[in-house]
Amino acid sequence: MTSAAYDNDNIFAKILRGELPAHKLYEDEDTFAFMDIMPRGDGHCLVIPKKPSRNILDVEPESLAAVMRTVQKLVRAAKAAFDADGVTIQQFNEAAGGQVVFHLHVHIIPRFESVALRPHTGEMAEQALLAEQAEKIRQKLQQNSGAL
Repeated sequence: MTSAAYDNDNIFAKILRGELPAHKLYEDEDTFAFMDIMPRGDGHCLVIPKKPSRNILDVEPESLAAVMRTVQKLVRAAKAAFDADGVTIQQFNEAAGGQVVFHLHVHIIPRFESVALRPHTGEMAEQALLAEQAEKIRQKLQQNSGAL
């Protein structure tokens, strides 16, 4: 268990409550997936559990399993949507481990041969670009829904 308490006012908790906007890709009873507003590559998206959990150190096993099921769906859709050569999956825990938002989240980043990840600059992407990329992923999710 982590020593720090879960912060109900973190940005992802606010997105889940509808207090902040997000380019939603997928939602089920246990998880929510949306575009990363500071993408390190085209199609960079996130999957989070709906149950409060700071990170992998305190998440309930059932919630983590639900997150990973959704991650797999999103990986398939994002890879197909961008005709990517591969996909990077990242998950950080605690500040020393690189975690910035303290609500468990998994990064999904479509990757291309010989193309490096963009640096994490803290600059937000254009909303129109995120909306366009989100639609590509949603279309693939819809196409894949019968095949999963």
